[in-house]
Amino acid sequence: MKKILLTLSALGIFALANGAEAIKIIDKPINFGQERIDMTKAYIKDHYGYEVENIEIEPRIIVLHWTADMSFTKSFERLKPQKLFSDRKDIVKASALNVSAHFMVKRDGTIYRLMPENWMARHVIGLNYSSIGIENIGGKSNKKEDLTKAQLEANIKLVRYLKNKHKSITHLIGHHEYREMEGSDLWLEMDKGYRTEKSDPGDQFMANVRKKVMDLNLSTAVE
Repeated sequence: MKKILLTLSALGIFALANGAEAIKIIDKPINFGQERIDMTKAYIKDHYGYEVENIEIEPRIIVLHWTADMSFTKSFERLKPQKLFSDRKDIVKASALNVSAHFMVKRDGTIYRLMPENWMARHVIGLNYSSIGIENIGGKSNKKEDLTKAQLEANIKLVRYLKNKHKSITHLIGHHEYREMEGSDLWLEMDKGYRTEKSDPGDQFMANVRKKVMDLNLSTAVE
């Protein structure tokens, strides 16, 4: 049995607790060299007031996103470089560190891991130092939720996998809910003028995910 489990792990297939369905995760790393690590450390110092020796985090929050682009390749290529693209005028003043996420989910539900789960990614203002980000391909229209049933099922599996692996996780929020975390002990942003308006991944998608993981007792942003 041990040999079988090791083989499955090498293939990126992980068994969940309590006999739940296994999850397949494909590793597809973005560029995260020393330059990005150093920029992440600087971001932590400038925005959170911490001087750190490494960029490891203790995950407390899972944040669900959409990419606002229907192409997996284009979305991945946006996160891959170490430095931010020049067209991100809304956030470039805060740091040249490129945005990133720990996971990306294709329209067909395929799950990719882009970086270590316990390294800080820049994906949500104020909460990066305690959160794991999951990007879903889609959401091109801000007026209509268009994420797929396969993505919904993949997000449910991934939330369960992450909670099982990281017992420290206490919250599940959508990116559009992030400002509701201001005032909590997890909110660290020191720049009061650094905020953006978000609509992803939508109220309905979040409600559908939460309905299927109620037994995990994860808090929402408003609790």
